[in-house]
Amino acid sequence: MKKFGLTIIGIVAAIVVLANLGSILGLAISALIAFAGIHYYKKSDSTFLKLFWGTVLVIGLVTAVTNVPAFIGIIALLGVYYVWRKWNENKNDNVIEAKYSDDPFVNFERQWDEITK
Repeated sequence: MKKFGLTIIGIVAAIVVLANLGSILGLAISALIAFAGIHYYKKSDSTFLKLFWGTVLVIGLVTAVTNVPAFIGIIALLGVYYVWRKWNENKNDNVIEAKYSDDPFVNFERQWDEITK
């Protein structure tokens, strides 16, 4: 039943990611524009260039904020990642671990404590 739920969540999240792929791409482009604006704003010396790159930065930030569906797509992408990790989680239910062994190399600390008492 757990795999069925993960499958349904994964399919729905993947559909949401694919539906919002254009807005995610728009968010990435506007983030690059904002990054370029702040990068060149810090490098510029003249007032005109600072004003120009500051305007580019503001335009990039405004377009990034208006891409609300992209944020929903990013949350859905995180959901797909969560389903992927849970699906590939390695459970060792068939592994039996030995708690006690007489092998001196396995339990050296325990035997050392017994010798030094």
